Amino acid sequence: MNKTRLLGCIAAALLSTGALAQNNGGIDAAMLKELSDSYKPNTTEKALQNIMLSKSIKELALNQENLNELDTYFSHSVPSKGITDQKSSGRCWLFTGMNVLRAKMIASEKLSSLEFSQVYNFFFDQLEKSNLFLQGVIDTRKLPYDDRTVEWLFKHPLSDGGTFTGVADLIAKYGIVPKGVMKESYTSENTGAFSAQLTTKLREFGLDLREAHEKGAKESKLMEMKKEQLKIVYKMLAQVYGVPPTEFEWAPKDANGKYREEPQKYTPRRFYEKYLNINLQDDYVMLMNDPTRPYWKSYEIEYDRHLYDGHNWLYINLPLDEIKKMAIASIKDSTMMYFSCDVGKFLDSKRGTLDLNNYRYGELFGIEFGMDKRERVMTFDSGSSHAMTLKAVDLDKDGNPKKWQVENSWGANSGFQGTLIMTDKWFDEYMFRLVVDRKYVPENVMKVLKEKPTKLPAWDPMFTPEE
Repeated sequence: MNKTRLLGCIAAALLSTGALAQNNGGIDAAMLKELSDSYKPNTTEKALQNIMLSKSIKELALNQENLNELDTYFSHSVPSKGITDQKSSGRCWLFTGMNVLRAKMIASEKLSSLEFSQVYNFFFDQLEKSNLFLQGVIDTRKLPYDDRTVEWLFKHPLSDGGTFTGVADLIAKYGIVPKGVMKESYTSENTGAFSAQLTTKLREFGLDLREAHEKGAKESKLMEMKKEQLKIVYKMLAQVYGVPPTEFEWAPKDANGKYREEPQKYTPRRFYEKYLNINLQDDYVMLMNDPTRPYWKSYEIEYDRHLYDGHNWLYINLPLDEIKKMAIASIKDSTMMYFSCDVGKFLDSKRGTLDLNNYRYGELFGIEFGMDKRERVMTFDSGSSHAMTLKAVDLDKDGNPKKWQVENSWGANSGFQGTLIMTDKWFDEYMFRLVVDRKYVPENVMKVLKEKPTKLPAWDPMFTPEE
């Protein structure tokens, strides 16, 4: 029995049982037959089908013409010392923010190397996010379960992803410590299993709070309940991440590992104030390229923060050309930047390149993928998914960027020596967020921050935290 007759029999059988009965929107027997009849592969297409049945489409779509020797020259690059590794965790936002800061401290203190403890700040990130969720439940206790904010809270009680605003708020409140003072644990490098358990417990706590309210508990009682719940959260965090230090000794070392001076005692905040002393919220400006909304306006996303008493993600939406000007000025002045993008699109992870010509999916299927950046964001097909540190640009003779380079946090053996190289055209399509020192931000951009921002809901497509 050939394929057409077989499908015809299947359609007839389904129709007779009512499974493919006529309706106003479903696939009926006639439509199924029409769909089947429309696919009549020629000899070449049959051969391709046989290959595609047993191979990855990413492997088959790889553009062999794009595999020439990698151009690694950059006209302007910020020096970097050492590639970090977030391992199997979603902490790219934290690694990226700290990579920006460590570059500053290495330069100012003339250090041979330095890495900050990511797990120290991540401990407090998870504690603060737990409180953000529980307090959000208390704040919305009078709303029904099917209210969109309540629904959003219970869908997203916790995440190991984040943004630069989270880095800024966490460091302002808790300071920062060298990596040797609080080292990574197995769970900090493999967050999935524990995060799932903590998330489940938080949802249980949220239900307890709402049920207590329904039984007449006053807000003061709910706040006491939340405190007891947070004690359990703290215990769970301490068991898998360790107890954060409140005091430690440290001194800079030379290239041979010898102390340049006698170690001194620090608290995490005093250490940060002495060696960096930056107001990250005031000294840095968050930029966005979101073509679904008007440019030259600022936007704030509700609940897009790490601390209940912290700052929501607040950004200025700008055309790409304006963002590139500030990025180039920063790199020329040897200053790295927090950068985020949709890293999975057209990524050749072996070579470490982000290039629209890396893969030819349209040619593989004989179709065209026609959405532009605006349409991809509108339909949730693309968004900011990963943060890295923008460190280099290659300019042509007219000063226009040809390609960019970011320092990643996937280890020194990933990509091109721990970095990714992107074409400027890829940058245009999949770059979303950039954080720049305000000294590189022109006055006409700073004026936008003086205007009242448009408040967006937590479920806005731009909420997605970098992982």
